[in-house]
Amino acid sequence: MPPAPQTFDVHLLDGTYELFRAHFGAPPATAPDGREVGATRALIRSLVAWLRSGSVTHVAVAFDHVVESFRNDLFAGYKTGEGIEPALRAQFDLAEDATRALGIVTWPMIQFEADDALATGAALYARDPRVRRVYVCSPDKDLAQCVRGDRVVGYDRAKDVSMDDAGVRAKFGVRPHSIPDYLALVGDAADGIPGIPRWGAKSAAAVLARYERLEAIPDDAARWDVTVRGAASLAAALNAQRDDARLYRTLATLREDVPIAETVDALEWRGADRPALELLCERLGERGALTRVNRWRASER
Repeated sequence: MPPAPQTFDVHLLDGTYELFRAHFGAPPATAPDGREVGATRALIRSLVAWLRSGSVTHVAVAFDHVVESFRNDLFAGYKTGEGIEPALRAQFDLAEDATRALGIVTWPMIQFEADDALATGAALYARDPRVRRVYVCSPDKDLAQCVRGDRVVGYDRAKDVSMDDAGVRAKFGVRPHSIPDYLALVGDAADGIPGIPRWGAKSAAAVLARYERLEAIPDDAARWDVTVRGAASLAAALNAQRDDARLYRTLATLREDVPIAETVDALEWRGADRPALELLCERLGERGALTRVNRWRASER
C-alpha cells in the first residue's frame, strides 16, 4: 500500500443515519437463520462502493449503540428508542460489526450520542495541520453547528453535496454557532425538542442573525432592531419560557468532550478485515460484497 498523502481529508460518518437510510431505501432480505438483515447488507454494499471510490483515506463512523443518552436525564420528552421497527433495531449491532469488518474505526455510543462523537472528532482532527478538510457525513441539521468555515463541512453522501459556513447561513439563515439556539426556538421533532410556541424558521433566523444567542435577544420587542412579523407575540412567548429555551439549547448543543482515543493517523483506512468480513457476509447471506472489496489489510491479501 502506498504511503499516506502528506495532507488528507477526514470523513466522519453518521452510522445510525446510514443504517436508517439503508433500512428505508433497500428491499428486505433474510439471512440464512431467518433474521431480517436487509439494512445491514445494503449498508455494506454502500460503504464498499464509497471506499472503492478512492476519495476516502481517513474515516471513522459513530453509532447510537443505544438510543437513549445523558440528554434523557435532562428532559423527559427527549427521543427514545420507542417506535423504532424491531427489524431495524435488531440490526444495530450487526451494522457496527459490518463497519469494523470493513476496517473502519467504529465508535459505538452509550452515554453520549453518535452526533457528539462526530462533533468531538471534527473539532479534534481539524486541529491537525495535515488535515485539509473534515467532512461530517450526515444531513442532520444539528450537525450544522460543527461547520467551521470551509475546513469542517457537512456532507450528504446520498446527494453528494457539501455545506460550508456560507451554506449553513444560506440554508438556516444563521451562522453555525447559532444552530443550537435556532433549534431551541423552532424545535427539532426528530430529537423530541418541542421549541417555543409561535417561533418558526423565518422568525428564528431573522432574530438570531442579528442577536446570535438567546441571552442577547431583548425581552421587550420594542428594543429589537430587526423587523420581524409578530415581534411582540414572539417576545412574550420567549419571555414566558426562557428557562425552557435554555434547556432546549443544551439538548441541541453537541458535546466535544467524548473520550475518543484514536489519533488522526489511526483513522487511515488500510483495507477490510478479510476473515471478519467473510464470516459476517456468511451470516448475512451476502456474498456479492466480497467480490467488490478492492483493498484488504496487508496481512490478509
